Amino acid sequence: MRPALKSISDTHSGKAFALRFGGQNMLLDPAGVLFLQDFNALIVSDMHLEKGSSFARRGQFLPPYDTAATLDRLGALIEKYAPDIIISLGDSFHDDQGSHRLADSAINQINELAKNRRFIWVTGNHDPSPPEHLPGECANELSLAGIVLRHIANPQEKAAEISGHYHPCATISVRSKNVRRPCFACDGQRLIMPAFGVMTGGLNLADRAYHGLFNRSALRAYMQGRDQIYAIEAKNISGC
Repeated sequence: MRPALKSISDTHSGKAFALRFGGQNMLLDPAGVLFLQDFNALIVSDMHLEKGSSFARRGQFLPPYDTAATLDRLGALIEKYAPDIIISLGDSFHDDQGSHRLADSAINQINELAKNRRFIWVTGNHDPSPPEHLPGECANELSLAGIVLRHIANPQEKAAEISGHYHPCATISVRSKNVRRPCFACDGQRLIMPAFGVMTGGLNLADRAYHGLFNRSALRAYMQGRDQIYAIEAKNISGC
């Protein structure tokens, strides 16, 4: 059966998806960021900056443009939403030395992105050491209006929680073809962000790594389309 594809338009954000989560109003942008409206806060996860240079150190040479491309994408979204707060929800860098390999141009770009606003780096498993030489502040986790923000979801968390780490993707069947897209994954109590970096892969929501994290009956995949978000029930996600 072909699942219904729905998007909700919003005058502020084009075709972002308006979601009420943890008692707060937020927008899921098809570019893969979350805008927390009441706090004017933009949340991004898993940028994996300097992934190309990390692979090069191990002899696997990839195009060295991932950091610039990812920061350009982020800059466009900052211009779009004009946030007062930017939260990078962990794995901002592909390894713990990634921030020290940044080119001067990338450092200048981050300085511009952080100018006149609060920038918070949440530590991740790839980058546990705070990038103290960059603008902003660092935290292992934080809370906004009772919503816990951390890099890796805690299955024991009772509060509403936003996290990253898993790079969620979903696969659905549309007109007898399988369509796979990155997605926001949410069951009303826990929301996992898609990866934002231009050189990041994804882990299908059917994977056993997600077991115990979601109430499957309430799970929705908010799949990223070219210019809008599609809300898909778990029963229509392949493997779920």
